[in-house]
Amino acid sequence: MKLPIHLFAIFSFFVSLASANESEFRTATIDLGIVVSDLDKSMKFYTEAIGFNSTGEFTAAKDVTRDSGLSAGEEIVIKKLSLGKGNGATTIKLMQSAMEKSKMSDQTYITSSLGFSYLTIHVNSTKTALERLKKAGVKVLAKGPAIIPGGKVALTVVKDPDGNFVELVGPADHQ
Repeated sequence: MKLPIHLFAIFSFFVSLASANESEFRTATIDLGIVVSDLDKSMKFYTEAIGFNSTGEFTAAKDVTRDSGLSAGEEIVIKKLSLGKGNGATTIKLMQSAMEKSKMSDQTYITSSLGFSYLTIHVNSTKTALERLKKAGVKVLAKGPAIIPGGKVALTVVKDPDGNFVELVGPADHQ
């Protein structure tokens, strides 16, 4: 008789956990769409220099882009890239407009324009990240990597082919 009571208690515990974690959102992560001027260059940068994995592509139909307000009504090919695997992986979606000449905002500094200004990617090794960037021909901005006060964390900032800021945060293991 004790076994069914214990099973009921365990079942009740897990049901309460599940209901406590309910959310109106299907996932706890977001995907970020990036409009680029050259899809091939951007794919190379984000896969070879940063380390994203290509996870597929899809096409947004003309009527969908028009009716949703995403564009004036052009078919858009969207390339998906992820860091990691599964539902918790960060995903970016790269797309290029064939109809419109997209304009770049002021990217002199991350504070030069309103809105989304940079991606932050946490790396396990700054040294490995720097080696990957060098191999891909990507130059680090300013004097970087900069050591964060405390001396254990390094901040490395680069720009993608369109000038968007990408910061890599990791251990100060590069010296």
